[in-house]
Amino acid sequence: MASPIVEFHNVVKRYQTGDVTVTAVDRVDLTVEEGEFAVILGASGAGKTTVLNLLGGMDAVTEGQILVAGQDITTLNDKDLTVFRRIGVGFVFQFYNLIANLTARENVEFAAARSPGRLDAAEVLAQVGLTDRLDHFPAQLSGGEQQRVAIARAVAKNPLLLLCDEPTGALDYETGRQVLELLTEVNRERGKTVVVITHNSALAAMADRVVKLRSGQVESVTLNPARRPVAELEW
Repeated sequence: MASPIVEFHNVVKRYQTGDVTVTAVDRVDLTVEEGEFAVILGASGAGKTTVLNLLGGMDAVTEGQILVAGQDITTLNDKDLTVFRRIGVGFVFQFYNLIANLTARENVEFAAARSPGRLDAAEVLAQVGLTDRLDHFPAQLSGGEQQRVAIARAVAKNPLLLLCDEPTGALDYETGRQVLELLTEVNRERGKTVVVITHNSALAAMADRVVKLRSGQVESVTLNPARRPVAELEW
């Protein structure tokens, strides 16, 4: 039986702007099991990006507790949080965030350089179908190729978690499906726990666990008995 790798316990995140307090995450409890492919769904403003930022150690909770592989990351100081982000989490963003003056290989090597369990950059890039693009700069790559480099960069760190923020949001339909196929392969073949946040409800069918957020709260949690192949999804 799988064990929880992510646990949110009564998590609250508030932002203060002048006299106005905005509660972005409101008493959230959720669990993701090790090796799962989890999708967090919600409309704009539902709190899903805040949840991802809290999980990735990029933002701090106002109240509550977050455990990752049994470690309470809400108690970590800035130095230890930096180590957690460097080693424990691989990030995939909507707009790639590649370093423009580094090649595909160098982007991957740079991101993984200080991770003790790092994987070989050329091998990981080959696994995402970019063997012939190792020495190309981001400007020489298509959007789909840049996102594949971003995924390779995250995977090469050999992290506990792969966190993906609208990873197909900037891509056309067919390229987006290819990227989702790749994330599925990373999950199944490498056993990586993958968490994807999206507004696209069609992606729910490809997940093990679907968490729906609304107004900063968990509206529902669904466990799919069987995952649908990406090729069968339409949106």
